[in-house]
Amino acid sequence: MTPEEYQQLKAFARVDGAYLGVVWIASFALYIGGLTSPLMGLAGALLAVLSPVFAAVRLAKFRNNARNGLISFRRAAAYYILMFLYASLLMALAQYVYFAYIDGGHLVSAYTALTDTPEAAAMLEAYGMSKQQMQQAISEMAQTDPIYIVLNILSMNVTCGIVLSLPVAAILKRKALPGSKQQ
Repeated sequence: MTPEEYQQLKAFARVDGAYLGVVWIASFALYIGGLTSPLMGLAGALLAVLSPVFAAVRLAKFRNNARNGLISFRRAAAYYILMFLYASLLMALAQYVYFAYIDGGHLVSAYTALTDTPEAAAMLEAYGMSKQQMQQAISEMAQTDPIYIVLNILSMNVTCGIVLSLPVAAILKRKALPGSKQQ
């Protein structure tokens, strides 16, 4: 890969990473809203689950439009990983702003209220947890600095991007026709 091709890859991955980051931020906002409205929570979960497919579609567009339909496995994997990295950074910024300045204990109080429902009691019993253990976990979450929460989520998102890049790159790679030079 030439330096110009690498710059092109990074530039397109930044743009697509911004799109993916906006999808994740919308998913997060719907998740927060879903704590009081199940329909919003469902929409947020759907966005989160479909975001790797969205990223794969963006990779296919990059392959078809910028790479003339050809892309190697390594280049496709690098593009997907970079896209997840840029999206994760944007999502981390949004989550930090939310947890540090907007939340004000809303998430913790919603989780606390949730533990008082009969459904939560049944779920905790199924997992072998007591209500006190759950309340202690919520209390520890309330004491955690927003930066640590955000860094944890950031590392999980980047790791997911790395893991998902392998099958997506294997599916979306396209080799050159026989007799032509592959780039």
